[in-house]
Amino acid sequence: MPLPPSAEELGLRLRHGLTLQTGPFHFRIQSAEPAVARGLATMYTGFPLGPDEGLRDFHVSVDRVRGPRRWLRPQIEFLHDGQAPFKPLPAGQAFAMLEWGMNWCIATRAHHYLLLHAAVLERHGQAVILPGEPGAGKSTLTAALMLSGWRLLSDEMTMIDRDDGLIVPLARPVSLKNRSIEIIRGFDRQAVFGEVAHDTHKGTVSHLRPSADSVRRMAEKARAAHIVFPRWEQDAPTELRPRAKADAFMHAASHAFNYSLLGRLGFELNAALIDACACWDFRYSRLEEALRTFEELVR
Repeated sequence: MPLPPSAEELGLRLRHGLTLQTGPFHFRIQSAEPAVARGLATMYTGFPLGPDEGLRDFHVSVDRVRGPRRWLRPQIEFLHDGQAPFKPLPAGQAFAMLEWGMNWCIATRAHHYLLLHAAVLERHGQAVILPGEPGAGKSTLTAALMLSGWRLLSDEMTMIDRDDGLIVPLARPVSLKNRSIEIIRGFDRQAVFGEVAHDTHKGTVSHLRPSADSVRRMAEKARAAHIVFPRWEQDAPTELRPRAKADAFMHAASHAFNYSLLGRLGFELNAALIDACACWDFRYSRLEEALRTFEELVR
């Protein structure tokens, strides 16, 4: 069953809890916040709902903090299994907090996978992993690639299956920040954005709806072919250079949420990933040139 078509209907379901499937995970979500209903209705079009009964991977909620501040300075909190892993945030950041909370659930619990803090997309059967430091332009590049026909597996987290070494899709909204929001709005006027959250710990944040193809194929694993370490620099020429695999191994391990927790298995999965991929450093300033470079990479 797909998500209800309207935010109003979705809001009624959320009050009692609904089960949303994203990738291999089922989230039981409860919220009385209209912004959460609007965000889910806009950003998760085409995503399946799970049954009302049975097991779920995560039980989460986003609702108002009670007490006098509920009326003076409304705040919301994210709960996982009834516990709050984060401090409350202003009520205007409700949907963004749900997204961050869902990321936290996966990053801290889904240890059947090697979890890398990296975007990943696929084209012509080749998956390209994009680790990136804050400000490196990773999410901007990810959004532009998805809007240019690449399949989005994840904007935030590359999940390597421990059993077969393949990448498990986790197609969810792309989180864009600050200037990237207007860059992608200008890049594709048909792109669907959610509401803007101001003054978050990441600045101004808005989410971009994943493409219909990415949602439709979110049960289809992918094989890694390239790891590209991107960096946006003002007025820099577009440049793709090979990166030493030993260095790429260390950098990828440092971007993993659970590399140390998995121990020897984490080492073996990361080593197999690096062995299977061509590794690159990529510098760019012009998005159009970056997209041409990536198309040439997977021909």
